[in-house]
Amino acid sequence: MNKEQAIKLFESKFWEKLTYKQRAKFQLFQRKLCMPFDVFHEAVEKALGRPVYTHEFSLNLKGLQKEIMGKQPAPTMEEIIELIPKEKRIIIGL
Repeated sequence: MNKEQAIKLFESKFWEKLTYKQRAKFQLFQRKLCMPFDVFHEAVEKALGRPVYTHEFSLNLKGLQKEIMGKQPAPTMEEIIELIPKEKRIIIGL
């Protein structure tokens, strides 16, 4: 899909007729964003039944794709944190 096609699809608000799972599956396999990111993010969380952190979209896209297709279990919190490069991790304990 090219940029113009993605924009046209975005403007059509096609996602409003889709279930959360359909939205998530569609967008996880498209390189161009075709719906508002917050709509996409919510759909992935609802479809997977867990919080999905924004860094997972860029650092674990293949994992999210496998998870939505039922080919891989959800990562543990430790695995999600490990996606972040060590030099960029700051964890604050209370």
